[in-house]
Amino acid sequence: MWLTALAAVIALVTAMAWWQGESDRLAVDSPQPPEPPPAVPAAVTISPAAATTAVDPVVEARVTADTGTLTSVTLVSETGETVPGALSADSHSWVSTAALEYGRTYTLTVSSRGPTGVPDTRTSTFTTLTPQEQTRVTFTRTSGAQLAEGGTYGVGTVIVARFDEPVPDRAAAEERLIVETEPAVDGSWYWMDDQHAHWRPKEYYQPGTKVTATADIFGADLGDGLYGEQNTRVSFRIGDSHVSIADDETKMITVYKNGELVRTIPTSMGKGGSETFGSKTISFWTQPGVYTVMDKANPVIMDSSTYGMPLDSPQGYRLAVNYAVRLTNSGIYVHELESTIWAQGNTNVSHGCLNVNADHARWFYEFSQPGDVFEVRNTGGDRLPIWQNGDWSVSWDEWLAGSALQR
Repeated sequence: MWLTALAAVIALVTAMAWWQGESDRLAVDSPQPPEPPPAVPAAVTISPAAATTAVDPVVEARVTADTGTLTSVTLVSETGETVPGALSADSHSWVSTAALEYGRTYTLTVSSRGPTGVPDTRTSTFTTLTPQEQTRVTFTRTSGAQLAEGGTYGVGTVIVARFDEPVPDRAAAEERLIVETEPAVDGSWYWMDDQHAHWRPKEYYQPGTKVTATADIFGADLGDGLYGEQNTRVSFRIGDSHVSIADDETKMITVYKNGELVRTIPTSMGKGGSETFGSKTISFWTQPGVYTVMDKANPVIMDSSTYGMPLDSPQGYRLAVNYAVRLTNSGIYVHELESTIWAQGNTNVSHGCLNVNADHARWFYEFSQPGDVFEVRNTGGDRLPIWQNGDWSVSWDEWLAGSALQR
């Protein structure tokens, strides 16, 4: 009997050993529960970084969540103005959508959630640059009048970019002066001085051309601490082609509209020669060259003393003239003058203007638009200079040489 009991004990011990081994095997083979992920916030990159100074106000502020997501982003100036921005659809990035201002302190406040939902908020405070001086651009015609948005001008229109401060770095400024045309034309800038750059195409515009001039200067370093104050833009169109030719051999002005002769006008031009008053020598030629119509008025008071010839001199004058179309800064006009009808078409008797009769003067006045081309041929005197509205009187190579970028 004791043998039977012993056998039972041995069997029980064996069974227990087997069960323990099996339990160990099952413990090893069974999958273990995963370790919970660490509780970490989102990995966020902010630009500009905190404490950055002299930030370019044109540069976009950016926030990127490399891990996790962005829940909100605000960009506020020290005066409490909020800069708008856009959050991406996946909430992984944000970018400002408006330019900053000079000399401001901005704070970016970024809220986010990490991969496991851990919330976090951080800030970045930075300052934008403060220029020593600023300048803005006004787009004008050669007359000085502003180009009108949506206006219509002639095929010889010259765009003038007028800076209200001298520009130390013309090349940097010219790179920011952009002229776009439809259809495209070849054109370039010519610097008259540190504050005035003129733009014209290589050839006259085609009627119907759309022109847009942009000064993209905000945030631009124009040299010696001068920065662009704001961007400027104007769009206009080119009207019908009006080209007039005054020929001293015939004493006639032939007027063309879109290539077709529409009128022939007898004229009396500058009588030639010159006279000196004090230290100033005044020419009485109607200078040869290509002018453009600057503006017009009815009437115009013509006063010789305004350009250095005294009223009490034998050549002096002050009179009102009707239907006056201006061609130069010095005061050469096409205008009515009945007292010289006898000379119109055969003799030059003026101080430089082109005299015509009342009927022709009225017609030409109504016909003319700023930017129309007016060419003077076969007269004496020096060639019309650029500063006297002679932008089209120089060759294309000369014009290109006036660019700060030296195309």
